[in-house]
Amino acid sequence: MAKKTVQPKKKTQSKKKAPIKKKVLRKTQVQQREEVKFTGQVTKVRQVRPATVIEWPRSITHLHTYGMLSPFFEGLKKGELRATRCPNSKCLENRLWIPPRAHCPDCHTEMIWKTLPNPVIGTIYTFTEVVYAGTGIELSTPYWQVDVEISGLATIPKSYLLYGKPHIGMKVKAEFRTKKPTNTVLDYYWVPYEP
Repeated sequence: MAKKTVQPKKKTQSKKKAPIKKKVLRKTQVQQREEVKFTGQVTKVRQVRPATVIEWPRSITHLHTYGMLSPFFEGLKKGELRATRCPNSKCLENRLWIPPRAHCPDCHTEMIWKTLPNPVIGTIYTFTEVVYAGTGIELSTPYWQVDVEISGLATIPKSYLLYGKPHIGMKVKAEFRTKKPTNTVLDYYWVPYEP
């Protein structure tokens, strides 16, 4: 029987761990917590029935660029309703878009501009009465928000009826705020149209 030789183990140096020091807070070292404070104004309640309505004043300036959609807003100031269309002959959608798109939603090609001939006549597709408008809608309430179907458009744009009471299928004509424009989408609206 062969004998096994056993090699003696090499001694390895063990690293001594430094003792963990526990931080003890004395009573004098306890920090005071900083509480979040309300710095705004208490809102005024305008009504409680049938639901609570409050006044929430805000004073901010929002800077916004229309970017590639600027021609739409320039057209409104001139009394023109401008739309975009995809120039890609391979794209399935070749109708016009209002609100305009900078790029085709289907093929992502940059859109081209087309001005609709005046008068722009449409048909009310649907409508709703707005009693409480949101922030940024500077229209007296109540008003009629209307979705208007326009021949040749891939979309049904939303706007408002300047006067009258809408009904589905009602013919309307686009008009424009060219004197003192707001430089917003509120610069075009619809009025009842009777040929």
